[in-house]
Amino acid sequence: MTQKELHPSVLKFKEFVKNNPHVIKEVRNGKATWQELFEDWYLLGEEDKRWEAIGTENGSAPEKTNESKGDWMSNIAGMVKKIDPNQMQNHINNLSQALGAIQGVISQFQGGNVAAGSVKPQEGPKNPFAFRKD
Repeated sequence: MTQKELHPSVLKFKEFVKNNPHVIKEVRNGKATWQELFEDWYLLGEEDKRWEAIGTENGSAPEKTNESKGDWMSNIAGMVKKIDPNQMQNHINNLSQALGAIQGVISQFQGGNVAAGSVKPQEGPKNPFAFRKD
């Protein structure tokens, strides 16, 4: 049985979890799922305060209502600075290819004679609210 090779980011996350056993306890206690934790780790990074809060909290969720708009904006600005432009471009290219494939499948079901890019929406009735007056 051959095992599928994991994405490098998944391997890094697994290493992060090995170094932070409190993350495993979070999942086992039912407070979070692996998917949620991976997404947070991927977006926020390993140095985010969220990971410290998981290790120190005693069954209570961290309070986010006390954050001011300035803190929120600084967090967003920090995340934007951490974005790798090459990785973002790869994600955009993958999304573009997926949308192109979906458009191809749709055009096959619609008749397929229309060239890609020149598909125009079907025209509806001229006046969709044409009611008879009493």
